[in-house]
Amino acid sequence: MKILILNGPNLNMLGKRDKKYYGSMTLKDINKELKKQAGKEAKLKFYQTNSEGKIVTFVQKHLHYDALIINAGAYTHTSIALHDALELFKGPIIEVHLSNILAREAFRQVDYIKPVATKCVMGLQEKSYYEALSYLLNLKKCDKI
Repeated sequence: MKILILNGPNLNMLGKRDKKYYGSMTLKDINKELKKQAGKEAKLKFYQTNSEGKIVTFVQKHLHYDALIINAGAYTHTSIALHDALELFKGPIIEVHLSNILAREAFRQVDYIKPVATKCVMGLQEKSYYEALSYLLNLKKCDKI
């Protein structure tokens, strides 16, 4: 199983951002833990960009992947273009947020990814990623991917 793990703007700054919302791990540390968790069950491809167009193009070029985990960062709340690219993806899409966006500022409660996502995991800091990957690995075990 091939899984894309996409991260949007400012997620390259994890470990430096407000630890109350985002935890203390870096994105590199999270990715390392995800590789361990996946083991031989899945091949992971990681991508992070601060550019909306680059993340849209990346999704379009990887439509052949089996599943996708995405933390779109601020693009969650603003990007119809990303929503439209994700509509093309046929496998399960797991939306991830480190903080609980529903308990934060009103502008963060707008979510353009939710309508195209299979599942959303939020508010668990780095554990949001681990739960998302666990969900996909369980789908594979049940032959649903």
